[in-house]
Amino acid sequence: MQPKRRSSLSSAATQKLQKVLAGTGLGSRRSMEELIKSGKVRVNGALAQLGDRVGPGDVIRVGRRTIEVEEEFRLPRILLYHKPEGEIVTRNDPQGRPSVFLQLPRLRAAQWLAVGRLDYNTSGLLIFTTSGELVNRLTHPRFEVEREYAVRIMGKLSEQEIGRLTRGIELADGDARFESLLDEGGEGSNHWYRAVLTEGRNRIVRRMFEQAGYTVSRLIRIRFGIVGLPPQLRRGQCVELREGAVKQILAWVDMLPTTPPPVSQGRPATHGRPRRAKAAR
Repeated sequence: MQPKRRSSLSSAATQKLQKVLAGTGLGSRRSMEELIKSGKVRVNGALAQLGDRVGPGDVIRVGRRTIEVEEEFRLPRILLYHKPEGEIVTRNDPQGRPSVFLQLPRLRAAQWLAVGRLDYNTSGLLIFTTSGELVNRLTHPRFEVEREYAVRIMGKLSEQEIGRLTRGIELADGDARFESLLDEGGEGSNHWYRAVLTEGRNRIVRRMFEQAGYTVSRLIRIRFGIVGLPPQLRRGQCVELREGAVKQILAWVDMLPTTPPPVSQGRPATHGRPRRAKAAR
C-alpha cells in the first residue's frame, strides 16, 4: 500500500524514502533500503515499500522513532578525526580492540556514520557525518572521490614500477591503479611516497605495494575528496566542521538545495577547489 499523499505535493517536492532516512543519520542508504524491505518502516500509518517517496508533512515511523518530513533543509554534522594506529572503524569487535567510535562526541537523535574505513594499522583522516546520503556520495565507486595517502615502504620503487602501479596492477579482487604516485624521498631503507587513488577496497594500498614486491611500514591518509587532514589535529583528536565548511562539502557533492537557508560562515577546514567527481589537487 502506498502512503497517503496530499494532492498539492508534486514529485519535485518529494524525495525517495531511503534517502530521507539516510539523511537523518539512521544508517547508510543501502541499510535503509534493507530496513524498508524488512517491513520495519511506515509512512503515514501505511507499511512502506521500496520506491516510496515522501515530502513535507509526511510522518515516518521506524520502530519507536517518529520522523516528520519538514520543509526546512538542515545541514548534517560533519566531524574530522585523526585516527591513530591500533583502533578499528567498527562499533563492535569480537577481539575487544579499541573503537574509533568511543572517541567521538555522543549524539541523541542520530549516530555518527563513518565515510569509508581505515584498517587497524593505518592512521590519518577519518570523516564522520550524520548523513547517510553524504556517506553514499563520498564513497560510492561511481563518484570516484580521491583518497590521498602518505606511504612509507622498505626500499625504493624504480621508474618502471611506478609506471606499472599507475597504469594498473592485478589484484585478487580485480585490477587497481594509482591516479598518481609521487616520490617524497627518504633515508636509509625507508622511502616515502604520496599516493592517490579513487577507490576504497579493503587494504588496497598495502596490497598494491605488496603485489609490486614491497612492504608498507607506515600508511597515513591525508586527504579524502576536498577534505584534508588539518595539520593541527593531533592523533586521537576530533574536530567538528563549521557550517561554512559543511556547506562547501555539500555543494561539492551536489547535495545543497537550490535555495538553501542562510548559514553562518566559518573558516573552512577543507582543501582544494570543489568539483563534482574528483578533487582538485
